[in-house]
Amino acid sequence: MKNDLDNIINAQRNFFNAQETKSIPYRIAALKRLRSEIHKREADIHKAVHQDFKKSEFESVLSETGIVEKELNLLIKKLASWSRPQRVKSSMLNFPSSDYIYKDPYGTVLIIAPWNYPFQLAMVPLIGAIAAGNTAVVKPSELTPHTSSVIVEICNAVFEEEYVAVVEGGVEISTELLSKKWDYIFFTGSVFVGKIVAKAAAEHLTPVTLELGGKNPCIIDHSAKIKLAAKRLVWAKFLNGGQTCVAPDYILVDNKIKADFIKYYDLEIKNAYGENPKNSPDYPRIINKKNFERLEKMLVGEQIAVGGTTDASENYIAPTIIDQPAMDSEVMKDEIFGPILPVLGYNNEQEIDQIIRSYDKSLSLYVFSTRKSFVKKILSTYSFGGGVINDAIVYYANPNLPFGGVGNSGIGGYHGKQTFDTFTHNKAISKRANWLDAPIRYAPYKGKLGQLRLFLKWF
Repeated sequence: MKNDLDNIINAQRNFFNAQETKSIPYRIAALKRLRSEIHKREADIHKAVHQDFKKSEFESVLSETGIVEKELNLLIKKLASWSRPQRVKSSMLNFPSSDYIYKDPYGTVLIIAPWNYPFQLAMVPLIGAIAAGNTAVVKPSELTPHTSSVIVEICNAVFEEEYVAVVEGGVEISTELLSKKWDYIFFTGSVFVGKIVAKAAAEHLTPVTLELGGKNPCIIDHSAKIKLAAKRLVWAKFLNGGQTCVAPDYILVDNKIKADFIKYYDLEIKNAYGENPKNSPDYPRIINKKNFERLEKMLVGEQIAVGGTTDASENYIAPTIIDQPAMDSEVMKDEIFGPILPVLGYNNEQEIDQIIRSYDKSLSLYVFSTRKSFVKKILSTYSFGGGVINDAIVYYANPNLPFGGVGNSGIGGYHGKQTFDTFTHNKAISKRANWLDAPIRYAPYKGKLGQLRLFLKWF
């Protein structure tokens, strides 16, 4: 495989150097071909995602093809204007000049996609890479083989390998890919693997975007509309079977309303998935046996308030609430990434602060409250990637909002224009005129220091 990878990368570098991908009409045509092929294969995409972990067609449209189509339409529409050189104010130090920011592609890009949203999280970064004028190698997750196969088929139908190539395989292929020199790396996945990617990129001083995760807190204060909060959180937590990097990872709820919240949450689970969620066509499964066993261990010895049933033959874990787990318990150690929700009561804001600060900066934070002063304090106190007031996850769907983490939850962001910007180098250009050439900058400098200080002060 090593020689094959070298051939692909060399072919892509040669193709990029041929300058064809820098043509705006060429990029737009490529994006339109991709959009057409995705429309043509939409039923196959939904079938593949269902085969990989029993995701319903509704969820597949909502969180896979719908987001990809929205991103494609936006970038096709805006690409020409976003790609134009941007004129900026000139500096008097360079007078006379006109100054610009040119939108330059990086070159050959590596995109490593995760398994939890296997189509969307491979295709949206690819759309950005193409829109910005790069070539790309995409590595889909080996844990979703059916979706990976469809991605291969779509990309092979739309692109030559020298432009976009899809490389399938497991950890050994990812390791081999990361050993190569790239012009940009875009990775979505766990914090642990993100650090490996960052280390590999540093060997070549390659810029990266790392979309990672963390323990996303959700705070519910006594003023919240708890019935509505429960309804919205059931949707947000169990979307994709809880296997979502922006899902609420644990609940911090005022002890005055904690019992009522759990009661309403249980009711909303039944409203959404019936008395037995295992029989619901809308409730996905855990991706594989390894992750099922990891999650099942979190239930051992805990106080289960809702759910808790499992079936290893189907990798099924019921929507579950763990009531007041210890901070050193398995469920509170790392990101859960499954349909298990710890609920912890608090009596004051100091207790909220103590728990949130015991973890690294999260990808998301959610707060349910009708008290503006409380919301303002939470938003200004804690550092996190992004969040929602009185709901969860939905900020992800707005292409006008950047999506990305901070600190341990990630580096960089994308969505909408920021998807284009992520894969674009801002090249600074100053165009000097020839009709004036101030002598002050040239040696000898004797007697010019006072003029220089005055000039710097006023200009």
